[in-house]
Amino acid sequence: MSYDFNRVIERRGSGCMKWDDTEDYFGVRDVLPLWVADMDFEAPREVREALLKRAKHGIYGYGARCPGLYEAQKEWLKRRWGWEIEDSWLTVSPGVIPALIMALRAFTEPGDRVALQTPSYPPFFAAVEKNGRQVAAIPLKVEGGRYQMDFPRLEETLDAGVKLLILCSPHNPVGRVWEEEELRRLGGICCRRRVLVVSDEIHGDIILSGRHIPFPLLSPEFAGNSLVLTSTSKTFNLAGLQVSSTIIPNPELRRRYRHVQQGSGFSRPNIFGQAAAAAAYAHGEPWLEALLEHFRGNLQFFLYYLREHLPELVVIPPEGTYLVWMDCRRLGMDDQELRDFFLKEAGVAFNSGHTFGPEGRGFLRVNLACPRKVLEEALGRVQRALRARKGQ
Repeated sequence: MSYDFNRVIERRGSGCMKWDDTEDYFGVRDVLPLWVADMDFEAPREVREALLKRAKHGIYGYGARCPGLYEAQKEWLKRRWGWEIEDSWLTVSPGVIPALIMALRAFTEPGDRVALQTPSYPPFFAAVEKNGRQVAAIPLKVEGGRYQMDFPRLEETLDAGVKLLILCSPHNPVGRVWEEEELRRLGGICCRRRVLVVSDEIHGDIILSGRHIPFPLLSPEFAGNSLVLTSTSKTFNLAGLQVSSTIIPNPELRRRYRHVQQGSGFSRPNIFGQAAAAAAYAHGEPWLEALLEHFRGNLQFFLYYLREHLPELVVIPPEGTYLVWMDCRRLGMDDQELRDFFLKEAGVAFNSGHTFGPEGRGFLRVNLACPRKVLEEALGRVQRALRARKGQ
């Protein structure tokens, strides 16, 4: 089956955050949105058919576990990630961030310090701080043309008192796919200090180079000291259906997590989200393989365009995710000037880097999950706006 990821689908007026909320978020209406991490592509045909079938049933009462969901997800993780899990480890959640908040409430207390490797996904900061915990930021470093974990800084921070570390794997926004040696070293540091690892692996299927390694797979000790948060939302563009999975091998951690989840009022999963996820895991692999080739092509086009036409913009190519972390510091603008330039002069909406932490100042996050025509138009707008600034 062929898949056309270059077909432009009109999303304005569909109630989508990416296209319909630009004025609320940016104060500008007519911009090309390459910001929030969803895709401008239809979900796989089998997913759409599963949703229609469930809708035609006509009764939408309280949901139970969707037939086939756990089986399809287990087979997917075994085949794609090399990880064999058990039914009992799985808990359905309404999203990765709600699941993270439940974990924070289950395993930390108000005032506790929670470690993040920065720059980091902005909702991580919000989840920690809005629940009365403190962010302990551990900046990543750039060595050998790659973002790397700063292990001495990590140990120093954890030794100063940290209860929980949020691992982002692959890392959003810099696109690193962590290697086995890095994860083993991180896991050993955390286990020795009894720091629980909550591993957000929502981008674990979007691998452009390298291999995704689920954190608990590396050792029984790591499995006993971690939770994995994952979802079909990034892989298959299902974020609006609000369903995710929390995978907890340790039965005591699982008991504590579920206790908090029940106390939060969430007990019945979204029937449509489950139906879509089950169909995606069972039938979506050919679609995903074609999608990854489209992303690789968009990334190569993006890098070529910057090299040939926008050399002031610098990128370390991502190994995973469909996001690019773009260094704009050569433009000599502060964060407000950058925002105004790209929005008001170029007419393109990217995520401002400073929202990912202080290390993101002077950067923008770019979403490549769009048809090539849209990406080309966005880059052309930036090129024309820079020429106009220079009086060319």
